[in-house]
Amino acid sequence: MSKFKKGKGKSVPGISTASLPDIVFMLLFFFMVTTTMKETSMKVEVSPPTATEIKKIKPKSLVSYIYIGSPRSGYKSTHGESAHIQLDGEIFNKHEASQVQDFIISKRSKKKPKDIPKMITSIKADRKVRLGIITDVKTNLREIDALQISYSTSK
Repeated sequence: MSKFKKGKGKSVPGISTASLPDIVFMLLFFFMVTTTMKETSMKVEVSPPTATEIKKIKPKSLVSYIYIGSPRSGYKSTHGESAHIQLDGEIFNKHEASQVQDFIISKRSKKKPKDIPKMITSIKADRKVRLGIITDVKTNLREIDALQISYSTSK
């Protein structure tokens, strides 16, 4: 019975931290995959009109957004009160609607050739914007054969 000593020399084994880096990397990859980044900061105010028949656009990577509205309070001193066009963070006034063509052409150059016919241009316009500026944008889109246009609305 002398083989089994009670109470003497008993020590608790340490906690193994060998799997800790694996857990940290799994969490890191999870948050990298699930987190979305905001693409552009809004420099124009857009409160979209309401609609009853709304359909979501599925391939979000093929959508180019054009924002039309009056400048936000921080930009009114330099751009004024009238409606402006925002393309990727830059504000243009309604007389520079031809900049839309350069914007869409640059977006097309970043896509695969097979995806170019599937590209959609989404116009997010404020409900108080006059139709003339939207018509100018559509005319410029028509000139470069960007014919798939959607209008963003709220329910």
